[in-house]
Amino acid sequence: MKNIILIGMPACGKSTVGVLLAKTLAAGFVDTDLILQRQRKNTLQKLIDRYGLDRFRDFEDEALLAVTETEDAVVATGGSAIFCDRGMRYLKQNGVCVYLELPLNELQKRLSNIKTRGIACRRGESLSDIFAERSPFYEKYADVRIDCSALTAEETVDKIIQMIK
Repeated sequence: MKNIILIGMPACGKSTVGVLLAKTLAAGFVDTDLILQRQRKNTLQKLIDRYGLDRFRDFEDEALLAVTETEDAVVATGGSAIFCDRGMRYLKQNGVCVYLELPLNELQKRLSNIKTRGIACRRGESLSDIFAERSPFYEKYADVRIDCSALTAEETVDKIIQMIK
C-alpha cells in the first residue's frame, strides 16, 4: 500500500480521521504538525507569532520533507501544507492525496479559535479569506476528494478506503 496523505482545511478532521484510518488499515500514522512542533520545540501558534507566515511555511516544508515513511502510513498534514510545493511533491511520490472537504459554514461551526489554534494566515484574514485562498491548492494536489460534511469520522474512514481501492 502506498501512503495516504490527508489534506484539507483546519478542523476538517485530518488528525482524527488519520488515526482511525491508520488503526483500520494496520498502518503507521504521521502528523506533520507534530513533526514541525518537535523540530522547532514550540507550538504552531508561537512559531507563527514569532517568525511570521513566510518563515513558518519554510518550517512546514521541512516537516513534510522529514516524513520518512514511504509506504503503509497515513500522513495528516497541516492545513497550509499545500503551500509547500516541494514537500507536497515529495509526499505524493509515494502516496495518494485525499482532500477532506468541508463547506465554509461547517468549518465556521468547528473553528472558534482561529487566532490561537496555529492556523497559518495573515493578520486580519477571516476564515472565509483562508478558505478562498486554499481551496484551489487542495484541489490541485488531491487525487481523491471526500465530502465530509454529512459523515462521521468513522464514515469518512470507510469512504476513503472505498475510494482508494
